[in-house]
Amino acid sequence: MKILYIIPFIEGAGGVQRVLSMKTNYLVENFGYEIHILTQNGENKPLFYSFNDKIALHDMVLLGNKISFFLQYVKALKKALHTINPDLIIVCDNGLKGFTIPFILKTNIPIIFECHGSKYIEDKKKLKYFSTTKIKFVFKEFSANKFTKFIVLSSESLKEWSVKNAVVIPNPLWFQASRFADLKSKKVIIVARHSYEKGLDRMLQIWFKVVQKHPDWSLEIYGKSNENQELQKLANTLNISNSVCFFEPINDINGKYLEASIVVMTSRSEGFGMVLIEAMALGLPCVAFDCPCGPRTIIQNNKNGFLIEDGNIDSFVQKMELLIENENLRIQLGKNAQESVKIYDLDIIMQQWVSLFKNLVKE
Repeated sequence: MKILYIIPFIEGAGGVQRVLSMKTNYLVENFGYEIHILTQNGENKPLFYSFNDKIALHDMVLLGNKISFFLQYVKALKKALHTINPDLIIVCDNGLKGFTIPFILKTNIPIIFECHGSKYIEDKKKLKYFSTTKIKFVFKEFSANKFTKFIVLSSESLKEWSVKNAVVIPNPLWFQASRFADLKSKKVIIVARHSYEKGLDRMLQIWFKVVQKHPDWSLEIYGKSNENQELQKLANTLNISNSVCFFEPINDINGKYLEASIVVMTSRSEGFGMVLIEAMALGLPCVAFDCPCGPRTIIQNNKNGFLIEDGNIDSFVQKMELLIENENLRIQLGKNAQESVKIYDLDIIMQQWVSLFKNLVKE
């Protein structure tokens, strides 16, 4: 089977790129599929995650203003479709242009859309003032029904969309744990890029309160930073810089999980929450805000972690302090976490994808 993936870029260290490398490598190595990946303006950029050498990488060079950019995009898509002639097309572009693909290609080839984010990832307050944002949402809703299948990562995300052709397939866990965290360190980890939706500013406000009572504990933040260093400045303002360390993304994040005792997520919105299942597979208790969409699908409150009312800083602090002060509780939640994420095993999730592919091509 020949599959064409369309994605803006694959050189990043984000969850979408990790999942794509994992799935495409699996399809090549276990099923012998012919995989093509079409990106934009990414030629010769170093890749953070590894892709099998048998995977064909194609790149569109798109320049100029928005109109010129889009016209080149349309032309390049049509050319790629003609040249590659795939059995299936999978769109991993959650931007507006990704939703235009069914109208651009107008093909009988099945087109699958992978939705990797919350529909309402933008600040909801903006919807009251910016009509263009509302129009975009209406268009996305309309376009979503034009794809052969519309894949979401959780039943929670499914409820955001009025789409008849939607199917829930969660992200898979990319590794099988052979070691587990001993949960004895005085270290908390959060893995997230420095962006508004990831809510790292909220984490720093939480840590400001936690560290007053537990000054011997430290917080490590792993994720791509931005140029203005806003979070570092906030840490300085809160006078917590001596207990907070910022790191860029690293390949061996599992090694850092194993050194920690608690993993936290303070996102305002999530597509799924890969960080949670990674940490839980290694036996770590997690604390997360109940944001859309993902954490509540993964965390069973008080059983394998703590799910906090979204935005409730004091409650988050309370649960963190409870874990900090109770090693036995960390161990119990960690053991439950290990068991609960077995449903995300790579073989189990990929079988769902392969079954979908076979049904669509057969049709």
